[in-house]
Amino acid sequence: MKIAMGLLLLVSIGLLSTVALSLIFGGPSQPPAMTDINGPFKALDNRDLPELDTYQARDGSQLAYRHYPAEASGDAGNGSVVLLHGSAGNSRSLHTLARAYADAGFSAYSLDVRGHGASGPRGDIAYIGQLEDDLQDFIDAVGPATPRTLVGFSSGGGFALRVAGSQHPQRFAHYLLLAPFISQEAPTYRPDSGGWTSVGLPRYITIALLNQLGIDTFNHLPVMRYAVDDEVAPSLTPAYSFTLAQNYRPRPDYLATLEAVDRPMRVLAGRDDQIFRAEHFAPVFQHAGHEVPVKLLPGIEHIGLILDPGAIDAAIAETRHLIDTNPAR
Repeated sequence: MKIAMGLLLLVSIGLLSTVALSLIFGGPSQPPAMTDINGPFKALDNRDLPELDTYQARDGSQLAYRHYPAEASGDAGNGSVVLLHGSAGNSRSLHTLARAYADAGFSAYSLDVRGHGASGPRGDIAYIGQLEDDLQDFIDAVGPATPRTLVGFSSGGGFALRVAGSQHPQRFAHYLLLAPFISQEAPTYRPDSGGWTSVGLPRYITIALLNQLGIDTFNHLPVMRYAVDDEVAPSLTPAYSFTLAQNYRPRPDYLATLEAVDRPMRVLAGRDDQIFRAEHFAPVFQHAGHEVPVKLLPGIEHIGLILDPGAIDAAIAETRHLIDTNPAR
């Protein structure tokens, strides 16, 4: 009996030691800066960048966004587009795209998603599901014109997919996903997202297992870092906590999320995307609950999808097609 108790004690000590070491030393390293991701933003002319507005979320926080009113000649039937930036980014990174939507007659809103930009402490949120609550609070407080289209880029596209496959997809009439993150288990995934991310797997896995036991004490530790360079890092969010990393993406069972999609949706990506394997988007979206057209643009890389004039024209055309062929329900 004493031997058995001793062995159990040793095993318990070993497990606790493994957990402690994973939490303390198993975090993400800083990946080398990716010039082809950071560089294009440095040459942008943002002199006409709108000032930040804010709305109050249910927890009392003031969260930031930028509004791009539609040109007076715009079609009122266009409604509004709500834009979600990629990982580490903020509303500024979608300025070129948002301005083009406004020029095309859409009322455009570019969000600083909580944990980014001017929306709360960067890199963390209070709980998994808070981003969905924030999006609902934005709609209630600001009241974007209908029909509403949710446009998400990269990780923002993954979160848009999460919303579309949720219990409340009716928040938006249409969804446009621009090179969306799907899952590290999906065939679209490149190892380390092509060098953009560094994941602290020991810490990530340990926290996920602890969550299954009902322990969320360590959810605010960083588990992901991004390949931002020092020049732009101060305005970006270079690391995500477990909580933010789990929320700003589709749910872990991405196939179930796809199967739950019942709103009009389209996917646009560049053929030369260096973050994701673009050729696999079409096979992945065959699992959606209804047809989701996927279009790949030749000669377009990941960031080019939101900066290249031809790619932006294609995104606006896809949005118009969603509206014209799928009247808001």
